[in-house]
Amino acid sequence: MSTSLLTRGLRRLSSPVFWSAAVLALSAGWANAQALKVEPVPEDPAPAKTAPAAQQQGGIRSANIFEIAPDASTDPKYGEQTNAERGKVQPGNNAPMWRDVGKGVTGTTSLPYAEAGNLIQGFVQYPGSRVTNAGEAWRQVRNDWIIPYGGSLLLIVMLAIALFYMAKGSIDLHGQPTGRVIERFTYVERAAHWLNAIAFVALAISGIVMAFGKFFLLPIIGSTLFGWLTYALKNLHNFAGPLFAVTLVIMIVTFIKDNLPAKGDLTWLLKGGGLLGKHEVPSHRFNAGEKVVFWAGVFFLGLIVVGSGLFLDKLVPAVEFTRGNMQWAHMIHASAAVLMMCLFMGHIYLGTIGMKGAYKAMKTGYVDETWAKEHHELWYDDIKAGKIPAQRSANGPTDTGQTVKV
Repeated sequence: MSTSLLTRGLRRLSSPVFWSAAVLALSAGWANAQALKVEPVPEDPAPAKTAPAAQQQGGIRSANIFEIAPDASTDPKYGEQTNAERGKVQPGNNAPMWRDVGKGVTGTTSLPYAEAGNLIQGFVQYPGSRVTNAGEAWRQVRNDWIIPYGGSLLLIVMLAIALFYMAKGSIDLHGQPTGRVIERFTYVERAAHWLNAIAFVALAISGIVMAFGKFFLLPIIGSTLFGWLTYALKNLHNFAGPLFAVTLVIMIVTFIKDNLPAKGDLTWLLKGGGLLGKHEVPSHRFNAGEKVVFWAGVFFLGLIVVGSGLFLDKLVPAVEFTRGNMQWAHMIHASAAVLMMCLFMGHIYLGTIGMKGAYKAMKTGYVDETWAKEHHELWYDDIKAGKIPAQRSANGPTDTGQTVKV
């Protein structure tokens, strides 16, 4: 079978028809190659001129500022050129404009304040910052001082309170309750206190999340939920602020009389109120520690926080809400708020789990005689002496003979 195929193949190769077809195929291939051959185009010794702008696509002409006027920088007044002058010799080179922007040069604007014409504020040095433009200086104060040190201070106070509670526990009565009660807070006093306390807690929680939340909440709940949460808390913060401001003024007016310095306050402070001992130092209706919270926290820091907060809300009349003023207001607001929260954390601790009977006093308005004698002995003595009425509200338990669980 294989010999037969070989014989037929040799016969075809020796056939004149086969060789004629091969010659024709080679001739056709050579002709096609000659037809497709591309001759090189001679180079033009002179560069082609750029077509006029009107003849280019869309009438737009591209340009390289370094090729249009390469020697423009040799002009002695090159560095003093305005942006319009520079545009004549180097179109597209806006260096003069951005140089003025960096210097804080004021442009023309229709906004209320002239400083709105400044894209970048001038150089200043805020407390704790380097000498740089005001926006960067504010950022340095916030990120390098307020956030790390403020957050650390809050954590230190929380840890100190926890350690004190573990070592001391709740302060309890040494004697037995008598069943006879004294009105410590009237309804108006309690209403003012609770409204102010609720507003303060809302402001404190929202402020902590906005300032420190990205460090302890964002990694847990993710950016989407954290973004919605901070947006909601920002609005809560803005609405709770005015409520806190109004109730703070009511608190100051209501309690300022009983928080005036009195004899025995210095002794109380020097002995730490006797909190580490078995017996407390005698005090009037409010002890020296509570007076410090009132004057330092409620009056001084409270008014600073309220004033700066209302300024940030743009609710203060006849002032300019410029960026510089806003930066100062924020730094003051944040710093005072952190200190205020530290003071109030101690107050909240003693008013809840730190001292038995303190929370019920603000809840019901009444305390047992034993509680009054052990915690505020001078106040109790004045009541027994008739200098202060045991019942200040009309139709209270001390008038009707009713008992109040305290």
